[in-house]
Amino acid sequence: MRVVLFALLLSLCSQASAHAETALLSASDSGRGLNAHVTLLADPGAELNIDDLQRPDVQTRFVPAEGKASVGQSPHPWWIRVSLQRESDAPFQWWLEVGSVTLKDLRIYLPDGNGGWIERQSGELVGFNEGRDHAYRRMLFRLPPLGDSQPVTFYLRSYDPAGNSFPLKVWQLDALQEQAVGENLFLGLIYGVILAMLLYNLFIFLSLRDSAYFWYVVTTTGALLMILAMTGHGFQYLWPNGPVPFWLDRISIPALWGFSACRFTQTLLQTRQFVPWAHRLLTFALTLYVTAVLLNAFGWRAFGAWVFVALALTAIPASLWASFRRWRQGYFPALLYLLGFGVILGSVNLLLLRATGVVQPAAWNAYLFPLAVTAESILFSFALAYRIQILKQERAAALEHADQEKSARLRQVQASAEQLSLAVETRTAELAEANRHLSEREVELKQVAFHDALTELPNRRYLIERVEMALSDARRRGESIALLLIDLDHFKPINDGHGHDAGDLLLRTLSQRLRDLVRSSDMAARLGGDEFAVLLTGPNVEQDAAQIAERLLHELSQPVPYRDVTLAVTISVGAAFFPRHADGFSQLYKAADEALYRAKHQGRGNWVQQEEQTRPADQPM
Repeated sequence: MRVVLFALLLSLCSQASAHAETALLSASDSGRGLNAHVTLLADPGAELNIDDLQRPDVQTRFVPAEGKASVGQSPHPWWIRVSLQRESDAPFQWWLEVGSVTLKDLRIYLPDGNGGWIERQSGELVGFNEGRDHAYRRMLFRLPPLGDSQPVTFYLRSYDPAGNSFPLKVWQLDALQEQAVGENLFLGLIYGVILAMLLYNLFIFLSLRDSAYFWYVVTTTGALLMILAMTGHGFQYLWPNGPVPFWLDRISIPALWGFSACRFTQTLLQTRQFVPWAHRLLTFALTLYVTAVLLNAFGWRAFGAWVFVALALTAIPASLWASFRRWRQGYFPALLYLLGFGVILGSVNLLLLRATGVVQPAAWNAYLFPLAVTAESILFSFALAYRIQILKQERAAALEHADQEKSARLRQVQASAEQLSLAVETRTAELAEANRHLSEREVELKQVAFHDALTELPNRRYLIERVEMALSDARRRGESIALLLIDLDHFKPINDGHGHDAGDLLLRTLSQRLRDLVRSSDMAARLGGDEFAVLLTGPNVEQDAAQIAERLLHELSQPVPYRDVTLAVTISVGAAFFPRHADGFSQLYKAADEALYRAKHQGRGNWVQQEEQTRPADQPM
């Protein structure tokens, strides 16, 4: 008995609830909002389908929307249950408008009259014509004929992680078409004003090539595309034949607009020069916009939408402070920018509040953003025009100042020819002195370019030039030349044990000994580190090379006193001859280096002459 009473009570409550959520349509209800009569059901994990909704336990989970038309940035789908019934004098046929800005995926399930359901898909995932029953900028569906005795219940499934909104209205088609004419005229006026400002400033950019005009054009283009996407006209006329691509959806287009607006702010207000910290913050905002687009491109639309929320902490305060600061510095275009940015900031904040569900979509806020963009475009254009006027005034002032200086100089010259002559003489003397300094500097630079700074020996560059000259002379005379490469053995322990001062002293001392050992016709050079080279020329160079090498081994191994110790190293020498081992510098150097390699591997402290058949040092001997 108790079970029967409980079931009866539950049935009465369900009927009362169904009655409470049923919207009763009269003949004058065309354009009536339905969100006060619908119920909502969250679907975490997207686990429910239309058949699951018919279960009593699922039906009881629906909660009244209480006029709510948005649930904000929700990661899961939402089900909307709508029940309609007409009064006896009302028309049978009605149309349902889903007036959201954009939706990623919307499904509507209408009863087919046989206990089943007809599924329709709309939103950004399908083409314009496929997603509606009539060519209207919003999603529009033809409802089944309504009766006056029993309500017709149908369901919508709304999913968009970037902002889930579903403002619902019912229409008579002729009334909707009549209203659409007025809407299109109003929006067309807005489009026309924005497009006119865009083209006007585009022509100025093409004439002046000013980067501020370029970023204004890009910013206005992004704003215009964003308005077209929000109003639905973009989907209807610009990309109607397929799903909305990610680079035109509600993440990418606002990101384009925001990115270019930040660059416009930096350029117009000259933030790099006058407000550096704001410039850096705006640059960081640029990276956030790019990040949002990339997240959206890889399918993380919800994260991309939350990046826009984070931008409120970067781009907005940086732009406001930069414009206020520049205005206080006397830069009037900053005031116009501040006014334009303030208007757009209010509308963007409203959009964010709509996207997060704090403010519900309504007629009063539907056109606020297009109007704000129009006002912003006009104010920003005025700011650019005033900026150009300021630049012209600054240029005219600079020219006038230059003319005044020129006149003053001419008067001074005319008043004192003698002073001019003296000035010329003085200047001539100064130039002569400058030329002398330049000549001395040229000698110093040549010394630096061709000599080692520590030892003052010729460096590698000087050695190469001398070897090339010696090769030319030797070919002409039919003589030989010798190249000796010298490497100090065990030099690194001296540097490590006694310090770089000791190492530098040892290098300078050995360099002086090396300079004293070679003949005036020969040349000693430091190649770098503990490496040296000796170039020998003359008719008997192959006989002289052995004697000089032995003298090098003996003299350079003599100790060098340093404080209370003596420093001593041995040397390894590798020798190669032209033309016996090579016919050019690089081959001659390679042959001598191979001989040096063999000398070090034979115990160091000796010299080795290259063999007749040269080969790379890393080949086995």
